Amino acid sequence: MEAEYDFSEGKRGIIEPISTGKTRITIHLDDEVLAWFRDQVHAAGGGNYQTLINDALREYIQQREELERIGE
Repeated sequence: MEAEYDFSEGKRGIIEPISTGKTRITIHLDDEVLAWFRDQVHAAGGGNYQTLINDALREYIQQREELERIGE
């Protein structure tokens, strides 16, 4: 451990920039729901559970839009 550190080039805030077309939010999910998505990523050998949740929401939206188009 150093006696002194130089933070003159340090930056505050998010370490990884957010991709264009994405918004950072806070969301409350049931523990069981979050655990299921994390388990799916673990079983697949890695990945990002947030991406998996995003994909699931996209699929839901597409199914709803399809049902609306056919009049159900």
